[in-house]
Amino acid sequence: MTAPTGHTPRIDTTHVRRPRTPRPRVAVLGAGMIAGVHLRSARAAGAEVVGVLASSPQRSRAAARNWQVEVAYPDVDAVLGDPGIDVVHVCTPNHLHVSQARDALLAGKHVICEKPIATSAADALLLADTAAASGLVATVPFVYRYHPVVRELRARVSAGDFGPWQLLHGSYLQDWLLTPEHTNWRVDPALGGASRAFADIGSHWFDLVEWVAGVRLAELLAEATTTVAERPAAGNPSFSGPAPAGSSRVPVTTEDALGVLGRTTDGVLVSATVSQVSAGRKNRLWLELDGADASAVFDQELPESLWLGYRNRTETVVRDPSSNSADAARLSIVPAGHAQGYLECFEHFVKDSYAAVHGEAPDGLPTVLDGLRSARLVDAVMTSADRRAWTTVHG
Repeated sequence: MTAPTGHTPRIDTTHVRRPRTPRPRVAVLGAGMIAGVHLRSARAAGAEVVGVLASSPQRSRAAARNWQVEVAYPDVDAVLGDPGIDVVHVCTPNHLHVSQARDALLAGKHVICEKPIATSAADALLLADTAAASGLVATVPFVYRYHPVVRELRARVSAGDFGPWQLLHGSYLQDWLLTPEHTNWRVDPALGGASRAFADIGSHWFDLVEWVAGVRLAELLAEATTTVAERPAAGNPSFSGPAPAGSSRVPVTTEDALGVLGRTTDGVLVSATVSQVSAGRKNRLWLELDGADASAVFDQELPESLWLGYRNRTETVVRDPSSNSADAARLSIVPAGHAQGYLECFEHFVKDSYAAVHGEAPDGLPTVLDGLRSARLVDAVMTSADRRAWTTVHG
């Protein structure tokens, strides 16, 4: 969006006290791709986006002009010291999440923090404890929970349609790091953490399976691989294309792909393949839940339908608010046949986060406790891959 002629964002308004209103006033930390998604979702959910903080004052001013927001914050302290901000969206590189989210909570702000909420389970626990002590809302965008057909599947699981689970399996595949010329700040463990593919996208798959199927992974065996030994040192934005020609190259120590085998607390076998180097796969989160009475398949790239399998027949259930469960219908914002997707999921997640700020308790809203669970899974996966041994998932 192009800013109107003459629009100059103000640098700081920490001295101005704004009245609290039912309409949340928010600040966004970060100005990359996912920050733009947060911005759009915040506005769609009825919030007023007051300001933005990017990686430098110059970039903050550029983002403020581009987004048409009032304030370009010079630093984090200016954001946290603004008494008119109700909610802080943390959309910065992974290594900054826990400190920025925790400081926001300590400053009395509600928080929506990108995942992973921390690059270690210990730091994730510190953030979860801070949120609990503050009494403030702190949520994490595991937004695939907000596909209406995912809610339809969960409602059918709750109704007992599938019987005892036999097998839970699937994959999450992307290709944006397929070639040696592509890179991103996530590749650097100092910025993204020790895990890349699993922490970035595998975490979504396991959150969805545990939440929908109502299971808990108890132990796992993981094997990781790095298929591209060196990448350019330049940290491009996600999905932005090759690094500039002549960029220096550095060794890659984070995983490009991995396989995870696990068992739930009830002994059900779970298996998943996670990859950021699978040609042609842009964002294929695919899962199959096989029960004694029926099976189900959800494919995030075909989000308007749910495949159901029975011993003697198969069935395709489409998103249709006139016939789906109440929870699925709640998330359907257009009639059947008009496709919904990822952006609507994010919008509903943010809307539910703001509802929680106003004292409601939306069903399925992912919080920092879910972020903590994810961090513990990441730790278990990395430990297992390092030791090449079965590893207990704590918590």
